[in-house]
Amino acid sequence: MAKTEKSLGDKISSNQRIDNRMESSSRNKMQPTDWEIKGELFLNCSCTVFCPCVVSLGAYPPTEGYCHTWMAVAIDEGHFEGEDLSGLNIGLLVDIPGRMGEGNWKVAVYVDERSSDKAYNGILQIFSGKAGGTTGLFTMLVSEILGAQREKVDIVREGKRRSINIGRKISGEIEMLQGKDSNHPVMVSNTNYWMGPDVIAAKGLKSKVRDYGRVWDFGGMSAEICPIHWHGPR
Repeated sequence: MAKTEKSLGDKISSNQRIDNRMESSSRNKMQPTDWEIKGELFLNCSCTVFCPCVVSLGAYPPTEGYCHTWMAVAIDEGHFEGEDLSGLNIGLLVDIPGRMGEGNWKVAVYVDERSSDKAYNGILQIFSGKAGGTTGLFTMLVSEILGAQREKVDIVREGKRRSINIGRKISGEIEMLQGKDSNHPVMVSNTNYWMGPDVIAAKGLKSKVRDYGRVWDFGGMSAEICPIHWHGPR
């Protein structure tokens, strides 16, 4: 069977449909939009212990001096300008050279292949920061969009474990840390962290990234899970 190539709309580069502040500061301006996402974000990163960024709000350097991570976002409920986003999954590859708050992030976005064109473009605006609101800070933190594309993004949330699979590009599984009360996860609560106030501590079980020249393995490294409620400007 002949291989079917993806359309240009399925894979975009930084100088096309996602703003890149490296090209022109004028292109990076937010265009406030009506959007909202409720669900869960989980990640596995290169820190050897629980992420210092959570409690320092990005001011303290990662344990290794840099942050390499994948992130998974499961949208339970959501919309972008009236377009339903419920049930869609998003994956992110994030490369941060130092303190999170100092910016210069390089990011790749993997959008659920089930998304409509409007949902796809809306998600790209949300995760580029252009849509404003909760993720508007990305316009200041992200210096380069490595790329964005439609993919089959499989996310499983079961008990204390979470996993994401995006073909051979990202394959990760994490597990909540065991606390004194087995019915309550180890967590940091009531923070000012941008993702959400309550962050559950976890660790990587098996976790590999192979894309955009990055070859990472986060098995045994720091991980976290965060219920999210993000939205546009209010």
